[in-house]
This record gives sequence, structure tokens and C-alpha cells, in this order.
Amino acid sequence: MMQNMFRTGFLVRATHTLLTWVITLILFLHNTDLRKCEERGELLLPVLFFLLVVLSVLLYFAVSLMDPGFVLADSVKGSNEEMESMIPQSSTPRLRRCGHCLLQQPMRAKHCQTCKHCVRRFDHHCPWIENCVGERNHRWFIVYLLVQLLALLWALHIALSGISPSLTWALWFRVNGFLLAALAVVGVFSVVAAMLLGIHLYLVSINCTTWEFMSRHRIAYLKNCGDEENPFDRGVFCNMWDFFCICRTVAWEQTYDRNTPNSV
Repeated sequence: MMQNMFRTGFLVRATHTLLTWVITLILFLHNTDLRKCEERGELLLPVLFFLLVVLSVLLYFAVSLMDPGFVLADSVKGSNEEMESMIPQSSTPRLRRCGHCLLQQPMRAKHCQTCKHCVRRFDHHCPWIENCVGERNHRWFIVYLLVQLLALLWALHIALSGISPSLTWALWFRVNGFLLAALAVVGVFSVVAAMLLGIHLYLVSINCTTWEFMSRHRIAYLKNCGDEENPFDRGVFCNMWDFFCICRTVAWEQTYDRNTPNSV
């Protein structure tokens, strides 16, 4: 884990963490609702906000440093023959061998050029966390987005509460400069986090990944499916339940074979 922290993603993670705590410090030091609560001795809201920020940072590092579901040689070798014998080859596309890491890819896996590994149920490589989002960390990525969005929206409200009027525009910008900068950063990240959360919740509800949604026409096991057909979709409730509550490696080949029209 420590080796992961100090590779190329160190700068991204350090920037995210530094920006988070600089904005938090600005909100606590200026004349915002947080500062007013502190002065009145009402510490509940400041403590809750601080804990929410800490939780968002911890989730960020957990998702960033977590194994997203890398396909490793020792996890595939013993199961290839058994898996292929369980799946009717007439209806299910054959498992293909990755041209980069030379491992046999499970269905819904894809090789990431940045991480240099094949990732199970590959969704996308996220430059924000400098890690892939895949089968093992996708649910935690969504939990992180939710917590981060809550923290950002609360920070937006706090920053707005600290904006003070002035006699001239020049004086107003000078007095509120740091808060305005914090507002701009928090506002942009709030929009991004809200959009990402909405998109991922929608994709989870139909059991589709970002990669499958964007590159459907290039994926072998989806080419022969209709435009509105998804062989992995089991309904919104079942999709959500399986995604958030079932923590195991899924044999997607079996799900595909059961749900495709030409299965035997």
C-alpha cells in the first residue's frame, strides 16, 4: 500500500488532500456560521462538519489505494478449464487473452493502460483518485462520491454564510477574496461530484459500466445484443442489491449465458 502511495498518483492525492484542508481552514477562520458557532460555544455543527471532511478524506484514500479487482495470474490459472466447462461455448463468447498482460480476461474485464493490469468488471480509470474503478472498489467509489458531495454542499452553504457586504467592490473583493476562491472551487467540485454520482447510480441501476455504456459497439459480448438489451440487467432492485450488498467475485459468463436469447 505504501508503494502505491508514492508512485505517480502521489501528486494527485497530495493535491486533493491539501486543497481539502486549505478550504476547511478558510471556512473555520473566516466569519462563517462555523466560526459563529465556535464563538457561542456551540461545537456540535463544527465537530460534525470536521468529522464529515475527515470521513471524505479517509474514503478518498481507501478507494484510491484499494485493489479495484486486478486479474492476477494465480487467480486465473486454476479456474480457466473449470469455468469454460461450465459455460456452453455455443452461446457465450470465448474468453479472450489480453494482448498486454497475456492473461485470460474474465467477461467484463478490460486492460487498463495506466495501471498496466486487467481489471474485473472494469468501469473506468479515474484520474481524480489515480486508480481504476472496478469490481472491488466501485461500491466504495459511489459511497465516497455521496459523502464528498454532502461535504461540498455543506461547505458551499458555510462559505456563503461568511460573505460580508462592503461599501465598494474593491473592498468587497479584498475582504471576501479567500471565501470567493473557496466558493469557486467548492462550486465546481460540487457540480462534478453530483454529475458523477447521478451517472454512476443510473449505470448501477441497469447493471452497466461506463466502459460498456460508452464502447458498446466495440465489445464482443455486447455486439450481438440489441441497442436496448443488457444481458446483465436483473431489474433495478436486484441490480442495486447485488452491487451494494453482495461482496464476491461474480462469474459474469454464467449470468450472460442465462440471459441471452440464444442460450441453450
